[in-house]
Parts: sequence; structure tokens; C-alpha cells
Amino acid sequence: MDREELKRQAGWRAADYVESGMAIGLGSGSTARYATLRIGELLATGRLRDVVAVPTSDETEALAREAGIPLTTLEEHPRLAVTIDGADEVDPALNLIKGLGGYLLREKIVAYATECEIIVVDPTKLVERLGTKAPVPVEVVRFGWENTRSALEDTGARPVLRMRDRDPYLTDEGNLILDCWYEGGLEDPEALSARLNGIPGVVENGLFLGMTAAVVVAAPEGTRIIEAN
Repeated sequence: MDREELKRQAGWRAADYVESGMAIGLGSGSTARYATLRIGELLATGRLRDVVAVPTSDETEALAREAGIPLTTLEEHPRLAVTIDGADEVDPALNLIKGLGGYLLREKIVAYATECEIIVVDPTKLVERLGTKAPVPVEVVRFGWENTRSALEDTGARPVLRMRDRDPYLTDEGNLILDCWYEGGLEDPEALSARLNGIPGVVENGLFLGMTAAVVVAAPEGTRIIEAN
């Protein structure tokens, strides 16, 4: 069973959390994409009805429109019943690193508005300590970004400006991303998150702490669900 098939299984299983009449969030990334496509199928066959969705990126918005999912906004639906999203790392407490896809700001805004955040991953994303495989993405404004990078270095990070081809990567909001590597991983993610967001020029960071209700993990031996304590 290849990795894409595992992602599809996780996305399909996560779609089972969606019920008719819900306002939901649609995450971004390769695994969450399968959940969006599955929700579109369920709506098309009538197994789901009256579902509206808030996409977390321009990419997801285009995919949802193609799948026939009615879209809404947080202004129209400030509380969402369920959001299905992916993650770059998941620790045993279901804390996350997100943002390698570039959509961390919108994803965190949507997660904060969600009653039940469901994360879909393959087993490679499970870690004992955050930051051991992935950097912490930090979204920063362009003005004075090199000063912001210096301040990030003071937290112990090795910040790397994310690039797209030869140009700096720009988020949907027009900001830069600095991928912050921490040798040995993160000892205290909560303290680090607060410190990062206290730096002028930082818009948001990719640490999603205490926001996850359940993680759907698809592995060759079968799909399993890890629920928050």
C-alpha cells in the first residue's frame, strides 16, 4: 500500500465526522485534500445535505468549488462544528506543527473557530517531540523581516527564509515564512509559541497546541483514531 493510498484512507475516514447541516472547515495539504474530495462525493450522492464549508487556502477553495461543496465565511458562520486538516508533526499529546504547505495563518484562525478539530496523517508524521523532523514555520510581515529573523535566532532557532524557485515564498496574505529549526526539538512548545508571537513582525507560528480533538492515522495494518484525553 503506497503513501497516497494511506492518505486517501485517512481522508475518507475523517470525512465520517461530517454530518448533514454542519458548517465545517476544510484544511489544506495533500491528506486533507482527500477529505474534501470525499465530502464532495457524499454531497453529490445525497448522503450529506446542507453542508457549508470555510476553506483555509485559495487552493482548497478552488478544490472545494470543483467538488461541488458550498462555501461560506467565518463572518457568516463564526463557529464551525468540524474542521478536517493535516499536520506536519503530531506529538503524543496531539500537539501539532503545521504550515509546511504555507497556510498556517488561515488554518489556525479556522481551527480556533472550530469545536472539533480532526487531523489526518500517515504514520510518518507521528513524533515523540515536536520539532524533531520538521521546522516550526513562522509567518512574518515583509517590512523589517531581517530584524525579525534576528529576533527568532535569539529563541535558539536557525531560521531559513522559505523560497519558491528564486523568489521568497509569499503566503495567501502576502507575508513571508521563516522555517525555524531547533536542534533536538522543542523542550517547551507552549513557552516557545508565546515567545515567538511576542516578536514584532511575527504574524503567527505553526505550533497548534491543545486544539486537536482526534487524529486519524492510516497505516498498512489499518486506520486508527487517537483521541485527545
